[in-house]
Amino acid sequence: MENTLHEKVSQDILLKAYNHMMLAKAMADIYEENRNVCKYVHSTSRGHEAIQLATAYQLKKEDWISPYYRDESILLGIGFEPYQLMLQLLAKADDPFSGGRSYYSHPSSRDENKPKIIHQSSATGMQTIPTTGVAQGLKYIQDFNLQHFENNPVVVCSLGDNSVTEGEVSEALQFAALHQLPIIFLVQDNEWGISVTKEEARTCDAYDFVAGFTGLSRMRVDGTDFAESFEAMKKAVDFVRTERKPLVVCAKTVLIGHHTSGVRREFYRDEEDLTKHRAKDPGEILRKQLLESGVDEDQLKQITKKARLEAEEAFEKAKNAEDPKPETLMQHIFAPTPITEETGTREPANGEKIVMVDAAIHAIQELMWKHPEALLYGQDVGERIGGVFRETVTLGKKFGSKRVFNTAIQEAYIIGSTAGMSAVGLKPIVEVQFADYIYPGINQLITEISKSNYLSGGKFPVSNIIRVPIGAYGGGGPYHSGSVESILANIKGIKIAYPSNAADFKGLLKAAYYDPNPVIMLEHKGLYWSKVPGTEDAKTIEPAEDYVLPFGKGKVVIEADQNETEKGRTLLVVTYGMGVYWAKEAVKNFNGRVEVIDLRTLIPLDEELVFERVKAHGKCIVLTEEQLNNSFAEAFAHRISKNCFKYLDAPVETMGSLDVPAVPINLILEKEMLPNAEKLSKKIAEMLQQ
Repeated sequence: MENTLHEKVSQDILLKAYNHMMLAKAMADIYEENRNVCKYVHSTSRGHEAIQLATAYQLKKEDWISPYYRDESILLGIGFEPYQLMLQLLAKADDPFSGGRSYYSHPSSRDENKPKIIHQSSATGMQTIPTTGVAQGLKYIQDFNLQHFENNPVVVCSLGDNSVTEGEVSEALQFAALHQLPIIFLVQDNEWGISVTKEEARTCDAYDFVAGFTGLSRMRVDGTDFAESFEAMKKAVDFVRTERKPLVVCAKTVLIGHHTSGVRREFYRDEEDLTKHRAKDPGEILRKQLLESGVDEDQLKQITKKARLEAEEAFEKAKNAEDPKPETLMQHIFAPTPITEETGTREPANGEKIVMVDAAIHAIQELMWKHPEALLYGQDVGERIGGVFRETVTLGKKFGSKRVFNTAIQEAYIIGSTAGMSAVGLKPIVEVQFADYIYPGINQLITEISKSNYLSGGKFPVSNIIRVPIGAYGGGGPYHSGSVESILANIKGIKIAYPSNAADFKGLLKAAYYDPNPVIMLEHKGLYWSKVPGTEDAKTIEPAEDYVLPFGKGKVVIEADQNETEKGRTLLVVTYGMGVYWAKEAVKNFNGRVEVIDLRTLIPLDEELVFERVKAHGKCIVLTEEQLNNSFAEAFAHRISKNCFKYLDAPVETMGSLDVPAVPINLILEKEMLPNAEKLSKKIAEMLQQ
């Protein structure tokens, strides 16, 4: 889609843009003049002002935009005041975006009268996936008439040219093109990626790069010329608002300022390059055009002077604003959940036993019948096979391909898109096919999802459910059998469930749905169908539809004999997942001398129950399927030791898989690696003799 429209831009708009450009310049100059005060790393929009303002002026309150860290002119253009931006620059308590927790020009906003902005990170290009998730969510909302909009919403994702080389950007482009989403990818090309030149980084610009994405329209524009940019962005936004199709805008810009205040231009740029860029200063170009059109030079001087005074006043006010109080540090790690108590009927009269995989299917089905905002997607979860473990079978047929659908092999998109979907009020339930394949999505999980609520000051908790089949059995081999809970447990800001039976699975999945925070459901493949010998107890009577089991509530599944405990002859095994069944089998050899706790969730963790029972028994084993060194189990064992030290009769022990890089496919080697009831029995016997 070539830009051929040549509308005359009104003088009022041109003067408005000139005022904003002079304001952006004054702000950048003040920051540079006050480097001792502006001690936190920041970037400015110098050289990018024209395309940014041209974009901002097109947007309405129904729209969404993801600016990146050089986009302060976009923020000025959609209505934020210099003072508000400077509160973030100086990390002040009243910073409206993050409360002093994030860098300059890292916005998040739900302001009713402005375009909405989800949490923005510093990881270049990563914003494309959550922002495409916003567009995906808006399309879903309109398809099902879940909300009425005065104007069709448009989503804008802003990014720099060098970030287009990121693989996750291609995942977003692919999904947007395939599903025809209402999104504009605005690529601002200043030919630099910190000190990396375009010749070092890429074979072509974004315009040529996206040519292969069928269904993705594109245009080029001189992003230093405001009038041309305004006409182009009007055409772009009108196209997406009307046609509901994706578009890439490649805007040629210049970099007049530093990359950031920490990587200054003199570190890597010569005078010839700086001179070339300064010659295309958008403010100077617009000034010449205004003068040529008959605007009085004194009027422009007054605008420049007024902008400088406004910026100075805002800076002084921001300098004197209060810093965050230390006691606010722990706020907004999680959004409050309404699910705090176990409610509903766990064992209905005349209920039938079901396997774990059916518990998940039934729970999701009940939720989707009740909540039109719920949808399910991932690899192979659609109607054809309903998941490689048949864990979503029947759902595609019942709810249709717009609510239950397959994706490509795009773990980053599957996980990261949930941030945008959640922001517009949907509840995405997504699946990563095997735990071993979660790694391509870890960047989105850490950078975008886990930090969103914290860094947006509670405005954007990510409400999702990420289902992850996990664990080893039956020769699944090195890429389908891994355990990843320690890696996930190190990510602050997500919750993790690891149920061991059908009733817990259904109750926890319901709790996860109503929890406003990101939840990972780790689902042991060996327990899905209770086909592994000794796991028959994973089948339970199916709880009623109203049953909900809160996170952070462990359960004593095998009690020790009280008389043995009073004699100091008992031991506690703390475990989860498949470990519950190894423990249940092992305790048969010890005649009431072993108690077993099923943690059920790893984050939050029921430390209170564990500490209480450790103090009663004096001996404890933390049992896991994971390799032990540096694991969740070892970390928890340390906390048990620290909190229960004076009650212990022996060091807290851990037991898990042997420390090899992967689960071998050969059954003999797999058995040698994994814990089991026999190995656990030996460990228990040794400890009871101490």
